Amino acid sequence: MPARTLMIQGTATDAGKSTLVAGLARAWHRRGVAVAPFKPQNMSLNSAVSVDGGEIARAQAVQAQACGLAPTIDMSPVLIKPSSDTGAQVIVHGRAVGAMGAGAYHDYKRVAMAAVRASHARLAAAHERVLVEGAGSPAEINLRDGDIANMGFAEAVDCPVILVADIDKGGVFAQIVGTLALLSDSERDRVAGFVINRFRGDIALLQSGLDWLEAHTGKPVFGVLPWLTGLHLEAEDAIARDQRLDGEPRMVVEVPALPRISNHTDLDALRLHPQVDLRWVGPGDRPGGADLIVLPGSKNVRADLAFLRERGWDDHIRRHLRYGGKLLGICGGYQMLGRSVADPEGVEDAPGTTAGLGLLDLETTIDTEKHLQNVAGTLVAGGAVRGYRIHCGHTTGAALARPFVALADGPDGAISADGQIAGTYLHGLFDTAAGCDALLAWAGLADGQAVDQQAIREAELERLADAVEAAIDLDRLP
Repeated sequence: MPARTLMIQGTATDAGKSTLVAGLARAWHRRGVAVAPFKPQNMSLNSAVSVDGGEIARAQAVQAQACGLAPTIDMSPVLIKPSSDTGAQVIVHGRAVGAMGAGAYHDYKRVAMAAVRASHARLAAAHERVLVEGAGSPAEINLRDGDIANMGFAEAVDCPVILVADIDKGGVFAQIVGTLALLSDSERDRVAGFVINRFRGDIALLQSGLDWLEAHTGKPVFGVLPWLTGLHLEAEDAIARDQRLDGEPRMVVEVPALPRISNHTDLDALRLHPQVDLRWVGPGDRPGGADLIVLPGSKNVRADLAFLRERGWDDHIRRHLRYGGKLLGICGGYQMLGRSVADPEGVEDAPGTTAGLGLLDLETTIDTEKHLQNVAGTLVAGGAVRGYRIHCGHTTGAALARPFVALADGPDGAISADGQIAGTYLHGLFDTAAGCDALLAWAGLADGQAVDQQAIREAELERLADAVEAAIDLDRLP
């Protein structure tokens, strides 16, 4: 028998779809149910490398962990990675198929839907349950034609839908009733009920509203999830800025919030480190003093280099280095450290070459082939690291004679002769406790308190599942 498929859709972006899928997945996994996560189409610049060597959305990699599974390309068959306000790289079954504007992708949706249906069929054949996460809201009128992310998929596979709404934003009943009003009759019938997310206070004060909603819609409220203070799961896209407040920060780490930042989840381990004050510097902020500056990944390296120069980051970085601060570039940030970044094929933007920051003797050429690999190794500063590489282009130059990481398949990155500047293609290098300690020691934090990102994520999934089971009767769900 094929798996029972249940889809979680939201009244808006960030209503709690990813969180609810992860919580339900872990709760069913704890009960011995073979459950798998699935998101037909995801737009995100946070990605991961699956066990079968493809690129998938980071949220589905976390949900796979909730299910006790290694992530596969079938869990995230279509990933859209914006490189500009009007264009994006489209990834299908883990491989980039090209850059498309909105109009071209709309025409491509028929092909994308075939890939989505094939992935869902494989997951359904191998598991008892498939938990599907929608994207944004199903009530976006302008996106309904050819939809593969929300009701278009639910109608195609004939699965029930639970609608989740965020009460913390206010207007929760209007969110739900308004969404239902904009659905077709068949789509409205498909909605089995609701979950209200992020509730704070006395639930008795909410009961009259819940009773009205059930009477008005004829559909049940399956549960009300509480506000979970300090829940730390990787953000699907938006930068998470909250930090642990139970320690005494001894190191300041500064990171520019690039317009096309990718895999900013690389910095989550620092955000959760009790001795680190992680400061995201947005377009309207002025960078200040720091022990370590990290240049993060970018989906459009040349455009983000221009952004840094426009805001004086090149001068700020040189001043930071004169005062003895450390500088680390990750993936696109690593490419920025060299003498130039060339994109002759126009993979990320219009073809051309942009001068880099000139801090390492390197040159990078962006090419059409994307390098995808899960890797492990040791930092030159000591400390085991484990992570993944997702990048277009290759880097050459004399600085590679001093690699920053020794991986099982060879060296990676570069470090300056004075040990002050380093770059690497390795994502997730702060996630292992040993690697994080070694990197922070290199940056000047002696006797750091180890933070194990994997252990934190596991504990948070358990806490989330506890809350889900307390709020929702899983046996009532379709």
